[in-house]
Amino acid sequence: MEALSQYRSDSSDNESDGGQTRTYAAPVVRQYKVDTAPDVISQTPEHNITNYIAPGQKKMYYNMPYEMLTQPLVGPSDKDGEFSVRARNMTSGTAEEQAVDENTFRRQERLFRQQGFANNPTIGAENEIIGNKSAEPRAQKAQRKAKGDSGVIDGENAYVGPWAQFEGDTTGQTCGPTAEQLAEYEERIAQADTVDAAQSGKRSKTKGVTSYAAGQDERTLFHGQSERDYQGRTYMHVPSDLQRDVSDQTCYAPKRLIKEWKAHANGVSAIRFIPHSGHLLLSSGMDGLVKLFDTHASLKQQRTYIGHAKAVRDVSFAPNGETFVSSSYDTFSKIWDTETGACKQRLSASGAVPYVARFHPDDENTVLVGQSDKKIVQWDLRAGEIVQEYNQHLGAINSLTFFDANRRFISTSDDKSMRVWEFGIPVVIKLVADPAMHSVPAVALHPNQKWLAGQSMDNRIVVYSAGERIKPHRRKEFKGHLTAGFACQPAFATDGSMVA
Repeated sequence: MEALSQYRSDSSDNESDGGQTRTYAAPVVRQYKVDTAPDVISQTPEHNITNYIAPGQKKMYYNMPYEMLTQPLVGPSDKDGEFSVRARNMTSGTAEEQAVDENTFRRQERLFRQQGFANNPTIGAENEIIGNKSAEPRAQKAQRKAKGDSGVIDGENAYVGPWAQFEGDTTGQTCGPTAEQLAEYEERIAQADTVDAAQSGKRSKTKGVTSYAAGQDERTLFHGQSERDYQGRTYMHVPSDLQRDVSDQTCYAPKRLIKEWKAHANGVSAIRFIPHSGHLLLSSGMDGLVKLFDTHASLKQQRTYIGHAKAVRDVSFAPNGETFVSSSYDTFSKIWDTETGACKQRLSASGAVPYVARFHPDDENTVLVGQSDKKIVQWDLRAGEIVQEYNQHLGAINSLTFFDANRRFISTSDDKSMRVWEFGIPVVIKLVADPAMHSVPAVALHPNQKWLAGQSMDNRIVVYSAGERIKPHRRKEFKGHLTAGFACQPAFATDGSMVA
C-alpha cells in the first residue's frame, strides 16, 4: 500500500494547471484484526484440567513443569479415603460392589444363628460385630456316642464302632406308637366292634382298623417293620431309578396285572399317585379310612390314616407330596402329613359336606373345597380361615381343575354346567352349559395343558379346549363305559398319548 501511495508518473510531475503544480495526498489505510475463534477453555492454571496426572499414571506424553508434577491429587476416593489405582471395570472408571454375595450372607447368617454374633453387613462397617461375641454359643458341636464294648453284640453298651451316632440323633430309630399304645388301641377297637355288633344284632365281620367315633383324636397305623431304612430314609424317599425326567418317556398300554390290594372293607372312592415320582399310591374308601401303598419296591401297604367318622369321598396330594387333604361325608376336610400320619389341620365350613378338595399347584398353603351347599370355598392354611367364596353354581360341586398356568380353574356341578373362574376373583368368566349337556363329575387336564377331558354321565368322555376359549371338541369323544355312578374318572398318560 505504501508503494502504491508513493507511485507517481513522470508526466504527472511535469503537468501544470494554469501554471500551478498538482499534488496528490497519500490515501488513509486502516488495519483490522479479526479473530473468529472464541475463548472456550480458560487458560488460568486452576481451570486447566488437561494438566492433571491421573493416580497411578506412569507415562507422560508431553513436557510438564515441576509445579504441575507436584500438585496434589484430585478426584474421587475409595471407601478407605485413598485414591484407587485399580483397573477399570467399566467405561467411566471403577465401580465398587455394593451388595453382599449369597455365599457370604449365608455364612454370616449361619454364624449369627449358631454363635450369636456376625459381621455388620452395612457398607463401610464390615469390621464391626453385631451381637454378643462373649456369650455362650447357641449350638455346640455334636458329640458322638461311645463305641461300646466289642464283646457285647446286642443290647445296652453294644459295640457300634465308628458307626456310632451323634448325641440326640434319632436317625434309624423306630418312631410311632409304642407296643402298649398299640395294645390299648386294639382293645378299644375290639370293644367298639362288640358294641356295634350288639346293636345291630350280629357281630361285625370287618377286620382291622375300621372304627372311628366323632370327637376322637386322629391317629395312624404303620404296617411295615421299620419306618426307616439303614440310611435313615422313610418311604417318602424317591428311588434312584425314578429320579429322572420322564417328560419325554413313551408310554404303552398295560398288558398284565402286577399287584392287587384288598385293604378297604368297602368301596374305594378315589386313588391318587404322589406327584413327580409316583412311587406311592393313596386311596380313600367308603369305610372312612385313607391308605398308602408302595407301588415300586415292596408293593405293600405302608400306612393307614384314621380320622373320619364317615366315608371319605376324595383325597388329593399337595404339589410337593408331603401333605394331602381328605374330604369326608362327616363335613370335615383334613390336612395330613404323608410321612408321619399326623393330622395337621381340620377344615369345616357351615356344616356342608366337602365333595372335592384341591391344593393350589403353586401354593401348598391354599386349598379349594367344593361343597354340597353349591359353594367353592378358598382356605388359607396359615390363617386357618376362609378368604374367598365362589357361589354361582346351582348344585353340589363335583370337581375342581386348575389350568392356564394355574391362573384359572374350572368347576363342574350337579347343575349340568361347567364354570371357569379366575383364581381369587369370585366372578364366572365362562359358562359352559347346553340343554343336551349331562353332568360331568370328573375332569382331567392333558399334559400339554391344551385339553380337558371330562367323564360325562351319558357314557362318554368329552373333550374341551383349555386355551383362551373353552369350547367342546366335537370330533374327539370316547365311548365304551356304562357310567352307573361317580367312580369313573379319566386320567392321561404322562406323554398324553392315551386316556384311561
